Amino acid sequence: MNRFKTSKFKNTTPRIAKKDEWISDVSAGSFSSQGNHIKASSKLVAFNTDQAGGGLVGLTSVTPGSNGQRTVAQISCHADLVTDMDFSPFDAGLLATCSADEMVKLWHLCDPEQEQPSSPEVILRPGQGRLELLHFHPTSSGLLAVGAARSPLIWDTSRQDAPLAALEQHGDQLHSLSWKQDGSLLASSSKDKMLRVFDPRAQLTPVQSAKSLQNNKDSRILWAKDDLLVTTGFDMMRGREVRLWDSRKLSSSVNSVSLSSSSGIVIPLFDEDTGLLLLSGMGDSGIDCFEVSSSEPFLSQVSHCLTDNSTRGVAMVPKTALDVMSCEVMRVLQLTNSCIVPISYQVPRKHSGQEFHEDLYPDTVGTTPAMSAEEWWQGGNQQVEKVSLHPDKRPKPAAKQTPGKKESDQPRGCSTSSSPLTTPSSSSSAAPSRSPSSTSGLSSGFVPSPSQSSKNIQSLLGTASKFRHIQGVVMHRDTHITNIRNLNLTTPGECDGFCVNSQRVAVPLAISGGQIAVFERSEPGRLPDTALPTIQNSVNVADMCWDPFDPHTLAVAGEDAKIRVWRVPKGGLKETITDPELIVQGHTEKIYSIKYHPLASGLLVSSSYDLTVRLWNLETGEQVRLLTGHQDQVFGMAWSPDGKLLATVCKDGKVRIYDPRKSTAPVQEGAGPEGHRGARVVWVCEGKYLLVSGFDSRSERGVYLFSAEALSSGPIASTFVNVSPSTLIPFYDPDTRVVILTGKGDTRVYVYELVPEDPYFIECSSFNSSEPHKGLVFLPKTECNVRDVEIAVGLMLTKTSIEPVAFRVPRVKKEFFQDDVYTDTAVWWEPALAASAWLSGSNGQHRKISLKPKDMTPVSEAPKEAPVRKYLPSSVYLEEKTDEQKKDELLSAMVAKLGNMDDPLPQESFEGVDEDEWDD
Repeated sequence: MNRFKTSKFKNTTPRIAKKDEWISDVSAGSFSSQGNHIKASSKLVAFNTDQAGGGLVGLTSVTPGSNGQRTVAQISCHADLVTDMDFSPFDAGLLATCSADEMVKLWHLCDPEQEQPSSPEVILRPGQGRLELLHFHPTSSGLLAVGAARSPLIWDTSRQDAPLAALEQHGDQLHSLSWKQDGSLLASSSKDKMLRVFDPRAQLTPVQSAKSLQNNKDSRILWAKDDLLVTTGFDMMRGREVRLWDSRKLSSSVNSVSLSSSSGIVIPLFDEDTGLLLLSGMGDSGIDCFEVSSSEPFLSQVSHCLTDNSTRGVAMVPKTALDVMSCEVMRVLQLTNSCIVPISYQVPRKHSGQEFHEDLYPDTVGTTPAMSAEEWWQGGNQQVEKVSLHPDKRPKPAAKQTPGKKESDQPRGCSTSSSPLTTPSSSSSAAPSRSPSSTSGLSSGFVPSPSQSSKNIQSLLGTASKFRHIQGVVMHRDTHITNIRNLNLTTPGECDGFCVNSQRVAVPLAISGGQIAVFERSEPGRLPDTALPTIQNSVNVADMCWDPFDPHTLAVAGEDAKIRVWRVPKGGLKETITDPELIVQGHTEKIYSIKYHPLASGLLVSSSYDLTVRLWNLETGEQVRLLTGHQDQVFGMAWSPDGKLLATVCKDGKVRIYDPRKSTAPVQEGAGPEGHRGARVVWVCEGKYLLVSGFDSRSERGVYLFSAEALSSGPIASTFVNVSPSTLIPFYDPDTRVVILTGKGDTRVYVYELVPEDPYFIECSSFNSSEPHKGLVFLPKTECNVRDVEIAVGLMLTKTSIEPVAFRVPRVKKEFFQDDVYTDTAVWWEPALAASAWLSGSNGQHRKISLKPKDMTPVSEAPKEAPVRKYLPSSVYLEEKTDEQKKDELLSAMVAKLGNMDDPLPQESFEGVDEDEWDD
């Protein structure tokens, strides 16, 4: 900044938010660590709390909800104090934490209103004692700088076994780390008074170093613009100061400014776009703002902001979350003992709030990584693409691509829409061809047939679904089961959370002994406050499911690798049950999930941590098959509709199909979702396809469609939903080909119709619950009320209740049976054959029944209604009239306006003056 040139940021003004906009319900306290104690992404805010020994991290949102308030949640991250944390610059929900327990953990977080993950995505164990510092790389995905006691480590999170580099040990405790904005260099400050600059890819020793600090008390280092470094610390007289350094010559500082005296370290925050530097002292109630320039005067003070509370930590909100129309150039979050105070820095301008002032907002760094950690380590120097902050130029989400395929390899007609929900569509064919052959028919007088015309319209507007306006409705409170207490909210990801059949609901409780409550659906209402009779499973529940052919039999998989089969008496539980009807054991480690066979009675399949899938004959209590081939955790299993094949999806990134009666090895295998956070699988479209829900490489939830005959070819279509830690659990209705998806802790339920041809996924209306649910499980098709055109009815589990949710298709003639919606449905609650018959090679199929009530007529047979004419025929309006008729009509209209000519005038009714009165 030229000393004679006025800066456009010199009048930048701090504005402290009103108290009703502060984030309350915060318990911060004091922390003995090197971190800033609070960090923000464009959506979330994470901060230290003084609870559980500092092992808990508080979580809230950057922007308030519709009610103007913010929810504050807590996550149990570590067994000891969380010393530092950082959000990924490329994923607003990815938080890295480090701790005195010597571990680094990566968490995929969701909105504070939703249930947070109970376990981290990645755990790193450097094995070098207490960890103090953590910083994501600014240009590469999955790359971390981790500060151990005396050594910085460079870690690729996709390689959890060892760091890429362990840089030279410092002479004393490491105080601070900072990446240069282009990602090439790493700077550090230490208690040994040394400043160091590392090029980790070139050498493990510093490329620049000097004993430059004057005091061994706490210090901070931060890259500013170009090659300048900012440090904060203490001078020889223990006075606080800020210094500016040229990273190429660390022997002496370029400039320095003395700050107010105090014992708390000063935390620096720098905004590269504006060149503004914020300084906030721990324990202080003031924040200083300076402008940094590459020439004299180097550091120019812009403002000093006095706050009401002492600072426990401070964080800067990313540029993409600012209110640019109000000329907000920075926003800071001040962590205090009991609240978080937003402070907005704005540049006073005319027409603020009406115009975008482009000179204040140069293009800023985007949120798409320039390269992977491996590419950076091999010498890559690509930079993150910059984006505009202009509201009309904000970048749209990139089009999704089927994992493992280049754009040219995508299925024909794959959509390039920027919608967050990307489905393959015929958008490429939407533009009409301009070739001569495409217009010659019309020019020669050819008229397309109605079917051809409808196809053309369909190609332009996209495929329409008869279920596109489906409505999710929570049924009347009289049908709810309420006042459920001690609900277990930490069931494994492979478990649906609870299970239901046509008569009753089984819910795991957070009570010792793995207790399970069983509620009769015929007895809704408020549960008593007294203790309820339960099933005592002895160990925690891993998964459970009802026998599809016996509503009284419940199979429960426990964490002790045993499967217990329980018998619920007719009429429900009247007393606690402690003795199972059958116990089967064979797995050597904890069981993931269990599934009954859809056709044969008494057959159950289970998957376990011992990486095996076992088939059990519950009629004899014996293991009859052991399926192998999995290299990691089995996320989900599904039987084919004909009961011949079993599909699995695994953490090793593979989808497999087994024929258990012919081979213990998979008969087909293909690449599944790239993410390793969880997945589910279900057979769709008469068993011709597999639908897999999972995560992509960036942890975005997606749904993938595979051909059951060609798994090795990969997914033929995919659609992506959003970023959330919970796995999407699919429910598929074979009668309508509708799939309903939601995750535990979600508030939104997604609905798609599946078609076995392009575009494959047809999005329908979604359903939103008023609060995050803990599970959504569906009832048999016979529970649907066809008079209300219900195609699915599920039970939604909340923190304290079970609420029925009906999915209805809006129809006009609801007095008729909608036979185009209700095809004959399978009687899947009756076994088609015995377990022994299936094992010996026999096959069967369910019989089908109609859902049509006897007193309803199919809509296809409804009488045709004669069209009602809304307007008079055109002949009435076009009839010719003679001149005489027109004259008469005109005269009649005039008379009607003037009134009757024979009526007396008003003045005729007035009384006059007597004759003798005139004589006066």
